[in-house]
Amino acid sequence: MAFSMALGWSEGEEKMHKLLHVPNQDNPTATMLTQQASFMLQRAPLLAIGTLDDQSRPWTALWGGASGFSEPIGGGFVGTRTLVDGKYDPVVQALVGGTEKGEMLQPKGKGKMIAGLAIDLVTRKRVKIAGRMAAGSVQEVDMETEDNAALPADALGAQDQIQLVTKIEQSMGNCPKYVNQYEIKPALITPKLISEGPSLSPDGRALVDKADMFFLTTAASSDMDTNHRGGPPGFVRVISPTCIIYPEYSGNRLYQSLGNLQLNPLIGITFPDYETGDVLYTTGTAEVLVGADAAQMMPGTNLAVKINLTSTRFVASGLAFRGELKLNGHSPYNPLLRILASEGNIKSLIPPSSPKTARLVKRTLLTPTIARFTFEIAGGVSYKAGQWVAFDFKQDLDIGYSHMRNDDPRSLNDDFVRTFTISSAPTGVEKEFDITIRKVGPVTEYLFQQNERAGFEVPILGIGGEFKIAQKEEGGGVTPFVAGGVGITPLLGQLANLDLSSERFKLLWTVKATDVGLVVDTLSRYPQLAKGTEVFVTGKAREIDEKKMKKVTDFGAKVELRRLAKADLDGVEADRWYLCAGKPFRKQVLSWLPGREVIFEDFDY
Repeated sequence: MAFSMALGWSEGEEKMHKLLHVPNQDNPTATMLTQQASFMLQRAPLLAIGTLDDQSRPWTALWGGASGFSEPIGGGFVGTRTLVDGKYDPVVQALVGGTEKGEMLQPKGKGKMIAGLAIDLVTRKRVKIAGRMAAGSVQEVDMETEDNAALPADALGAQDQIQLVTKIEQSMGNCPKYVNQYEIKPALITPKLISEGPSLSPDGRALVDKADMFFLTTAASSDMDTNHRGGPPGFVRVISPTCIIYPEYSGNRLYQSLGNLQLNPLIGITFPDYETGDVLYTTGTAEVLVGADAAQMMPGTNLAVKINLTSTRFVASGLAFRGELKLNGHSPYNPLLRILASEGNIKSLIPPSSPKTARLVKRTLLTPTIARFTFEIAGGVSYKAGQWVAFDFKQDLDIGYSHMRNDDPRSLNDDFVRTFTISSAPTGVEKEFDITIRKVGPVTEYLFQQNERAGFEVPILGIGGEFKIAQKEEGGGVTPFVAGGVGITPLLGQLANLDLSSERFKLLWTVKATDVGLVVDTLSRYPQLAKGTEVFVTGKAREIDEKKMKKVTDFGAKVELRRLAKADLDGVEADRWYLCAGKPFRKQVLSWLPGREVIFEDFDY
């Protein structure tokens, strides 16, 4: 939040608007404590608060636990009284450090800049505030009550409580996007400093790896902003012990935090652990990455922030609250997890854009949600068995910027680039190729709606990947392949080059009862595959089509009406396994094969 915003945009925000070609818009920031901000301060159970230390480094803390610890006291002033970690909280240290317990500090002049974010994670409502410290103190309060009888002995006794008066000069409401819902309850603080230094400790790294939100503070000249960033767990990626990066998702396009970073790259980020009360404080230097620079680090991302950490502090039980993630509490606006190019992001393997386009010439519906699509390419295309093709659906599905899109939340951050395994076998330069896919999202749903007679075309960005099934020489034993649903596709293009006798090849294929039509189609096209195939069918009895099930057994495949189990894998003697399945099932299978070589198809972004 910028103190100069009453007169328009700050210099940094204008730089961001030009970089990202944002059209002119009004600045919604109020130059006072609005009714909305006043209400949220009284209602919100959490307050993220940021300030600068004596080295002008920004830090962020997270206070609260129950509503009512902040309230307006008249004249644009806000009073805050809550338990804090008086030892290791860097914001407490920066505001009232060096004073005696109970001593009231009243800064001379304007007082320290303070920025805050009152946030209710359950309702996903939040309001930003900014102002200056008018007075503050920390004193000890006795927490030995009957209600705390069940707490450990070292949790009882004196707790530090801060009293802070802030003159509010700016306030603004924020949208609910990317806020994950946690039910917050107060807790006593028993802080223990676990690590401190320029690098992330193992505990700090583990917290970043699982975090689904953090709070940040930036400052430039007389401007300061504290805000929230959320996403799927792991959306912040660790590049090294002293460097992290996160994607900036589509927001309100005000770019108040990023605008500050354009003028002053210093940033303070705090990661809370709601389950344990642990907290990681960090400060460092940020670099805003735009366009190709962002995509080079994190493919599929147009805007990202890379942070070189200069100081970190991991404190166990340093928060005055605990939180529990509500059922289905992750924001519907959270995009799919985006990993680094160095971590194997598949989009980093897509070669430079190709001028070729693929025209849909045939669509074969195999189940209610699975179909085979045949595409034709003028001039032909070469590919290897097991490779994928990358399509760009942007021209058909991208409707441009909008602030909210409740009918399709994830589309706000979608680049509409998709990769699909080619399921047809290559024989040379092919004029046609197949993909066999499930309808699972906006792109595949759009593709299922296309009619081959309408001349639908889609640009091809490239063909790549490497998933080759290599059998050992004669007498080398069986080669097992585990497939989940449409995970059968990378195998289909390689069948002609494999020995499919039951002694040499084993397919363990798990499908839903509603997807048995895919099995029937596959075995009717490749009957030689049935000899070494065992199909595990899951679902309700009423979903099972007995005629289709009989066709599967008539081909010679074995059918089990149950889930695949570890014992099924234990019965196969093989050192090298092949696997293609969704993440949950893949994780389960990998846990069943410790010490084995497992080669798997991975479409992580």
